[in-house]
Amino acid sequence: MKTTRIVATAMVVATCSLAAHVAHSQWLGIKRTDLQQHDLSAAGREVIQARVEIAPGVTAPRHWHPGEEIVYVLEGVLEYQLDGQPPVTLKAGDVLFVPARVIHTAKNHGKVNGAELATYVVEKGKPLSVVVD
Repeated sequence: MKTTRIVATAMVVATCSLAAHVAHSQWLGIKRTDLQQHDLSAAGREVIQARVEIAPGVTAPRHWHPGEEIVYVLEGVLEYQLDGQPPVTLKAGDVLFVPARVIHTAKNHGKVNGAELATYVVEKGKPLSVVVD
């Protein structure tokens, strides 16, 4: 009975983690294509690299990551708002560092798609992104 409960709990946790991962990658007007994912030599950490595309007029929900995000804008012009800081507007070739657990959002004010190369150095086994209400 105890083993069944443990297995059931583990399945619920895994399903919720997968749902959060899928939800992040399918926000309306935002497309995330995972490029690579590897364990790091730092215990309990992994790196995930993804191309994130944001359609014109779309704003990503306010969210945070369980680790650092390094942004390199590939195309378009995107505005980033990190809590406690003024918004910054970046164009192709610009970079941004988002510290761990800092709530932030990205917005495409332009008329063409914006895209970034996002490199996440995060805690292994945690959801990549947590949406804030």
